[in-house]
Amino acid sequence: MLIKQTKEPILAVLQQYWGYKSFLPLQEETISSILENKDSLTVLPTGGGKSLCFQLPALLKEGLTVVISPLISLMKDQVDNLKDMGIASCYLNSSLSFEQQNSEIEQIRKEEVKLLYISPERLQNERTIDLLQSVRLSSFVIDEAHCISHWGHDFRESYRNLWMIKKRFKAPHLKGSKRFIPVDKSIGVHAFTATATKKVQLDILVQLKLPDPDIHIGQVDRPNLTYRVIPRHQILKQLRGIIAKHTNEAGIIYCLRRKDVDSVSAALTKSGIDNVGYHAGMSDEERYRAQESFAREEVNIIVATIAFGMGIDRSNIRFIGHAGRPKSIEHYQQETGRAGRDGLPAFCYMFYGGGDYRLWSFFAEDSSEREVMIKKLRTIYNFCTQPQCRHKVLVNYFGQDYGKHSCDACDYCLNELDMVDDTLLVGQKVLSCVVKVRQENYGFGLGYVVNVLKGKLTEKIESMGHDNLSTFGIMQTESEVFIRHMVEQLVGQGFLFRDKEFLTLSVTGSGKQLLSGAVSPVLAKPLLPAKKKKIARMAGKINDEEWAEIDQELFQILRDKRTELARKKGVQAYIIFSDKSLRDMAAKKPVTKEAFLDIYGVGENKLRSYSNIFIKVVKDYG
Repeated sequence: MLIKQTKEPILAVLQQYWGYKSFLPLQEETISSILENKDSLTVLPTGGGKSLCFQLPALLKEGLTVVISPLISLMKDQVDNLKDMGIASCYLNSSLSFEQQNSEIEQIRKEEVKLLYISPERLQNERTIDLLQSVRLSSFVIDEAHCISHWGHDFRESYRNLWMIKKRFKAPHLKGSKRFIPVDKSIGVHAFTATATKKVQLDILVQLKLPDPDIHIGQVDRPNLTYRVIPRHQILKQLRGIIAKHTNEAGIIYCLRRKDVDSVSAALTKSGIDNVGYHAGMSDEERYRAQESFAREEVNIIVATIAFGMGIDRSNIRFIGHAGRPKSIEHYQQETGRAGRDGLPAFCYMFYGGGDYRLWSFFAEDSSEREVMIKKLRTIYNFCTQPQCRHKVLVNYFGQDYGKHSCDACDYCLNELDMVDDTLLVGQKVLSCVVKVRQENYGFGLGYVVNVLKGKLTEKIESMGHDNLSTFGIMQTESEVFIRHMVEQLVGQGFLFRDKEFLTLSVTGSGKQLLSGAVSPVLAKPLLPAKKKKIARMAGKINDEEWAEIDQELFQILRDKRTELARKKGVQAYIIFSDKSLRDMAAKKPVTKEAFLDIYGVGENKLRSYSNIFIKVVKDYG
């Protein structure tokens, strides 16, 4: 055996199965909570290694670990990955035939399985409860635990019933354990999620009835992600631009509506860009085919609504493009979090417009949580329209401090935004115009105010006599795009209010302070073409630096081999090896098993299964 044994059994298991030599932040602490049979709540960002936190202790404890997972596709990917590492695991769901389910149940009864994945709905089935009560249980894991909370962004009613775990299941007296566990002690329950505000965290603990859990809250920040937030203008051209920057790389483009998915996907196809669409209006079979073709790297671009994403474990997604503003910071964090799960650099582009807010407001009309949704809409609107460090805003939103002065990974900190020089004067010009055109019970919208400021004499302006106002033409030297951008930012920062029904503008209390000179806005200019080209060049330089020591041609050959193996085995490509592992191979070019073992992510089972195959690829490459 080439794996070097360590004195620490946890580290030995980590290296033997996962091929890692050290833990990521908070993994070891979370594992300790599970091994000590304490309840726990763990919040780690996407890519922070949540799954390993409960999969590893399952191997060290007696009994079966039961994982509650929301999606069939997510269960399958997790189990495929575990089996590829040589870990006995299975799932029970509707995708299995009667015979397959019976076979899995028989393995569970014989205690031949270490991890079982089921849905929250199945746990309400008395047959499932009887099965689990008939075997020794190690612990219960609640994955995607934010689904429990009404305050979460993916609330799911069936998750609210998981409190029954504490009532129905007791911890066994495990033979040979260092710590005596009374037979009447309830089983350990461990909740995991990537995205949860403090309010959601508290709700998870209350709903699961965890009175004194260990709590592990990781850093929300994803430093490997670069955020860019851009006003929407000719969206198809903008989307083709970001796809061109990421040739042969995987990306998700999110649209707000199903019809947008259809039109964007068709337009990209017409442009020669291979892609698939995904939304809830498609048949189950169509959605499955689209998801599988993307997950198995048969296509690199998927255009989708938010119906797509939670069950996607593809680790090498290099960019996320939002064709519209998401409905909350939580959704934005979750959706952008699907990029760069392998820890390598990835890029997030959001293209927003004023219509996005109106659309989400309309969807919220009949919701029982309407006020909460509107509050969240205003927060992400401000995120878009106020120039500031994107990483800092996201971290602060989830109740954490951001210690850095600059993230060097967003449009603001990379100085890609041109700031307005005299923001107070510009803000006062716009707000003065809104005050002057507004009548007692009648106001005007953004387009009208822009025309007055620009000095554009329309029939309506002339009939209202607003061409005689002191603010008429006060910004005539500026473009309409510039003025509109200023108004949007002032709305987003709370100096102006836009009526949701009539879309008319009015000055807020903060706006009155601005007019008096007590406060100033933070305003950025719209990007000029020359600036856009400079940003594109800089993105290219960053990409070159990233590949400095990696043989890109060999990487592509290794990637093709991985795809071939994945198709033969019927699993997603990342399950064979992540891009991070392939890059390591393309840099180190291992030609012996000892050298192959030094590659990132190579454990004992992968060494046996794949070393000869990939070493041959390296040797043949020369």
